[in-house]
Amino acid sequence: MEIKIVRGSETQSYNVELEKVTLLTLLNHIKTKIDPTLTYSQGCRSGVCGSCAVRVNGREQLMCEYKPSDGDTVEPIRNARVIRDLVVDSGMVEHFTRAANAWSEGSHEGNVSEEDAARIETQSDCILCTSCYSACPVYAVNPDFIGPYALTRVWRYVNDTREESSAAKIAAVQTNGIWDCTLCGECVPVCPQNIAPKQDITMLRMKSAMMGYNDPNAAAAFGGGLDFGGSFF
Repeated sequence: MEIKIVRGSETQSYNVELEKVTLLTLLNHIKTKIDPTLTYSQGCRSGVCGSCAVRVNGREQLMCEYKPSDGDTVEPIRNARVIRDLVVDSGMVEHFTRAANAWSEGSHEGNVSEEDAARIETQSDCILCTSCYSACPVYAVNPDFIGPYALTRVWRYVNDTREESSAAKIAAVQTNGIWDCTLCGECVPVCPQNIAPKQDITMLRMKSAMMGYNDPNAAAAFGGGLDFGGSFF
C-alpha cells in the first residue's frame, strides 16, 4: 500500500505492507520501522481525545478511526499553523472559547430533567479535534471568526436551563460570530461526534432575534437600516 504524506512543502510517499489497519497504526509502523522523523499527534487511540485529526484526500478524519486505502494522501488540518509535518497549533480552541464566553459563568442548583439533559448532550460531546475549523470557508478568510466549535458550545450553555448568563453569551457572538457564518454546512459532515454547528448557529440567530439583535449584513444591504415604517412620499 502506498501512502502519501504532506510534510511542509513536500509530499513524501511510503510503501507499507499492512492492510485492514487504522491510519494511526500505519503511521506508527512508518515511524518505528521506516522513518523515525515523521511527526504526528496521537492520544487515546479510540476516537475520544481528537488529537489525531488530519485531512485524508481533502476530508477531515481521525487517524485512529480511518482505514486507509492505496494512494491516500494525508495532510495536516487546514487553517492552523503547522508546527511540523501533521502536527498543528490548535490554540484557536482556547482563544475562541474565551472570546465567546463559551463556558458556564454561573448556574443555579436544581435537578435537570432527562429532556433538558438531552437538549445539550450532543454539543457536550465535542472532542476538540478542530476539524470544523479546518473545513470552515469563513474561518479560512477571517481569522477573527469565532467559528463552529465555539458557537455550538455557546448554544450548549444558552440552551442549558441552569445557566444564568445567557444574555452575555448571546452578546458575545454578534460580531465575527453567528451573522458571519454562511450556513454552508461544511462543518457538519466532518464532525466525528455528529454535532451540527449549522443547526446550532441557526438557533443562536433565532435566540438573538428574540432578544432584539439584527443581522448587520442585512441592514447594510438596505443602506444601513431596516426601518420600513416611513412614508414613500
